[in-house]
Amino acid sequence: MSFITSASAEISNGTVKIGVLTDMSGPYADNVGAGSVLAARMAVEDFGGKAAGMPVELVSADHQNKADIGLALARKWYDTEGVDTITEVVSSGVALAVQQLSRDKDKVFLATGPGTPDLTGKACSPVGIHWAYDNYALANVATAPLVQKGLKSWYFLTADYSFGQALEAEAAKVVTANGGTVLGSAKHPLNSSDFSSFLLQAQASKAQVIGLANAGSDMMTAMKQANEFGITAGGQSIAALLVNLPDIHALGLASAKGLIFADSFYWDANDKTREWSKRFMARFGGKAPGSLQAAVYGAVTHYLKAVDASKSDAGSVVVPEMKKTPINDFYTTNASIREDGRVIRDMYLLQVKEPSESKYPWDYYKTLATVPGDKAFRPIKDGNCPLVSVAK
Repeated sequence: MSFITSASAEISNGTVKIGVLTDMSGPYADNVGAGSVLAARMAVEDFGGKAAGMPVELVSADHQNKADIGLALARKWYDTEGVDTITEVVSSGVALAVQQLSRDKDKVFLATGPGTPDLTGKACSPVGIHWAYDNYALANVATAPLVQKGLKSWYFLTADYSFGQALEAEAAKVVTANGGTVLGSAKHPLNSSDFSSFLLQAQASKAQVIGLANAGSDMMTAMKQANEFGITAGGQSIAALLVNLPDIHALGLASAKGLIFADSFYWDANDKTREWSKRFMARFGGKAPGSLQAAVYGAVTHYLKAVDASKSDAGSVVVPEMKKTPINDFYTTNASIREDGRVIRDMYLLQVKEPSESKYPWDYYKTLATVPGDKAFRPIKDGNCPLVSVAK
């Protein structure tokens, strides 16, 4: 029998190394990108720069929203650069590939950016944790109130890859479950500049609601062009299924006012969120953090706590430690990590303010409702995660 006498025996390479794999240049860069790297850096600094007595290092890279590029970067990090955990990974296709690789390598995967619920469903992993929202929660929290309000017929504009398709599928289920109907959908390529043909199809459908199953610059371009086409003036409503704070800043309140959507965080929600956000803003050109950037801070902090407690950076050791420890920080209150890797946390139904309601920079949202995590996220029994016993 051997006894481990120092933390270094279980911390590989004598360093805890965190990789932020993100979109630095594409349609989601403003929502994650450099802001997510800063959030991770703040988490490391606030933790004291060490875990289990070993120094913590940070690296970052741009996956360009391409699964092959993201996977190659992740493999290089794991195999030759001593990276112990990868976080962020907006883009569901990249995230699914990186989660599988992380499982093969026994590395913790902290998915804060992607939307696909498959990460805690059919593609779940014993070393994968899905931190912020997912498509199920976004659709469930935001779509149901609109259908219940009488907006029964829907037509979707959908980003044509795994994230958009999954977001449409989840929203369509919520629409029909609440007595509504889906009249059709138009699929558009990622990073589109011209939505005219898709919007004309949506307009011709006569649906009460055009649901935007996309994000980032695609969502903003579709919103702007819908306004130019006079779609809302013609009596149809626009529902954006995924909205991030930088999107609203770029659109402006005049274009975005009244929009109802779901999110996992708002910087101006309370004293704790404001205190952290103001520190972030001071280092980020005055820009307020969006939910995905704040999520990186929360995920990295919880990871470092588990590394410190377990004196290990092996995924199979660290993740059980993370799962048994409640999550409490400015971003998440009294949350837990479920057996399938899903963080069960409150979600918020939000509405963009009228320009006259906004009193200071980044004062953009009002909270309509707080939805507890057990009501917001998919029940574990419905996820088909192979790690979860059928009895549940």
